[in-house]
Amino acid sequence: MGKNHPDYAACLQNLGALYSSMGNFEKSEMFYLEAQSIFEKVLGQEHPIYANSLHSLAILYRNMGKLNQAETIALEAMHIREKLLGKEHPDYAESLQDLGTIYEIMGNYEKAEPLYFESKKFFESVVGKEHPKYAVSMSNLAHLYEAQKRFSNSEPLLEEAFTIMHSNLAKATSYLSEQELSKYITAIQKNGDKLSAYLRNRQIDGAHPGILPSLVFDQMLFYKGFLLNAATRLNSTSMLSPQTTEINLSLKAYRRKLSTEYAKPISDRKGVAELEEKANVAEKQLSRLVVGYVDALRPIKWKHVQVKLNKTEAAIEFVSFKLNFPKKYDSIIYAALLLKSGNDPPQFFHLFEEKSLDSLLQSKSERKADYVNTLYSLSDRGVVVVETSKKSIYDIIWKPLEKELSGIKTIYFSPSGLLHRINLDAIPISETETLADKYQLIELNSTRQLVLPTKINTSNNQAVLYGGIQFEQDSLLTHSEPILASRSRGELSFHYVDSTLRGGIWNYLPGTEKEVNSIERIMEASGVKTNLIKGYSATEEAFKNIGTNNHSSPRILHIATHGYFFDDPKVQAKSNGLSSQNESVFKISDHPMLRSGLILAGGNAAWQGKQTLEGREDGVLTAYEISQMNLSNTELVVLSACETGLGDIQGKRRSVWSATRLQNRRCKISDHEFVAGSDKQTSLLMTTFYKKWLEEK
Repeated sequence: MGKNHPDYAACLQNLGALYSSMGNFEKSEMFYLEAQSIFEKVLGQEHPIYANSLHSLAILYRNMGKLNQAETIALEAMHIREKLLGKEHPDYAESLQDLGTIYEIMGNYEKAEPLYFESKKFFESVVGKEHPKYAVSMSNLAHLYEAQKRFSNSEPLLEEAFTIMHSNLAKATSYLSEQELSKYITAIQKNGDKLSAYLRNRQIDGAHPGILPSLVFDQMLFYKGFLLNAATRLNSTSMLSPQTTEINLSLKAYRRKLSTEYAKPISDRKGVAELEEKANVAEKQLSRLVVGYVDALRPIKWKHVQVKLNKTEAAIEFVSFKLNFPKKYDSIIYAALLLKSGNDPPQFFHLFEEKSLDSLLQSKSERKADYVNTLYSLSDRGVVVVETSKKSIYDIIWKPLEKELSGIKTIYFSPSGLLHRINLDAIPISETETLADKYQLIELNSTRQLVLPTKINTSNNQAVLYGGIQFEQDSLLTHSEPILASRSRGELSFHYVDSTLRGGIWNYLPGTEKEVNSIERIMEASGVKTNLIKGYSATEEAFKNIGTNNHSSPRILHIATHGYFFDDPKVQAKSNGLSSQNESVFKISDHPMLRSGLILAGGNAAWQGKQTLEGREDGVLTAYEISQMNLSNTELVVLSACETGLGDIQGKRRSVWSATRLQNRRCKISDHEFVAGSDKQTSLLMTTFYKKWLEEK
């Protein structure tokens, strides 16, 4: 076609967008400018595509900090769009919004406000309040008001914007794919970061927090309680029978069609009322047929949590967020939202910067015992430097809260970020006392669980034990035709890891067979009905069948096998200098549940990058896949294996939380490495544990 062709220019435009998203602004500018030149030559300046190219270039210059150039080009794009498309076109409203952002960054609030306001008015009238861009327009206006300290103007906008976002996303969970949902979860997390940053900025300025602590608490309930838990369970529990599967698939179709219609201007939408009615009917049917479906959908607010607390109880939602207001910083801030009984809203407490705790967690020791002793020590070994002063782990995590905990005996808490790797019970208050001596600390995935507790079947007295697993493929099955995919795999299974990043071999663990045999005898003597799964039978398929087909999950689940994890990508980048562009998307994922898992029967083949057998799982069970299971009737999960307690604890712990929905029970992750001479000690520890619990109560 030659270089003077719109399609060639479109390729250049796409490359410019790609390099911009990669942060390579110089290359992006080069491609954008060449594309703009071709569009101008071939299509002329009065053409929507030419205006689009200007718009992209303006955003690039804004991101590069070239604000004067960005303003000039954005104005030109807006005027062309107004002339060609009119003021009732979404592209014109988008120009208003982006030009407003440029003025806001320049500090010209007087010019930014009317542009934001006009775009908000447009989205409300043309596409309606259900449209995501309406929520974005309100967020932009609220951001401006926060910068101007006009808090009474910003708060109602923030409240409405987050209500719309949560409502849209709650509906979208019924039809989004795993990959799409993962992206939306990241997006909602970024919005939550901004909300927390506003609150921190008000605190620094000495301003009243207003309704922001309540909004942030509600955001955490939605993010940690719904998105990372209930949303996945909606789909898994709705697919337990042919009838509910069919209804659920219909609901997905209605919701997806509705999302398509709501993306259009109001005047162009068709059949919305009929689709809404069909979706509501399907949802009511699932509510009748699927236990827990209504609870999973129920929106929970901080007031619902507060009602469940008595005078000696408190709930804490820990939050970690990127400090991106009033400008973007490199800091990740940790804070706590404390909620007590009565009528008072949550209180916000700034705790520390992530680098303070990270330096302590990254410290190296020859032995794990030394590392743990250092971490939970009041000596100089267990302190970090915070703002030029030395502080212990107690000082940075708990001391800011202490004055508000008078009379409190029981604390329900939900950790965030690095706090998943800290055992609050073990934090020392003095040389002889820890937090566990002063409080009953109950860890939850989300304090939402106080409102919707898990109902355990008390008559359930069953156990499933995995051990003595054969990690090589069964020779009797190797004659099957190999294929690259299994129908039961999700989009985020280990199968999608780049095979060049795998390697090595998982060795058979003889100690695990002895371990589960001993535990079986103890359990049966205590009246526990035990299902022992070993050898080639300990497949991923068998594991995923737990809790399916209307059979409740066992009371006890014991898994003695190898575990794996990929390092936090930020830590990995620091340690080996590798560019994330050369890594598997699986390995560099910010989602810890995609970087960790367990090895089951036949897992060596997939781990080494070989093809898997037709119709069979690959034997590598990711934490994400575990989270899709229904283990709601399981009281205790024990992971007794190599490296199950290492790496990103957040990933493995969250997968267990998500599957079991534990309520008022601890999630403990034990790590017992099967190295020379340790099989006996591991077996002794495990058998002693079960004897103490089952026999001696």
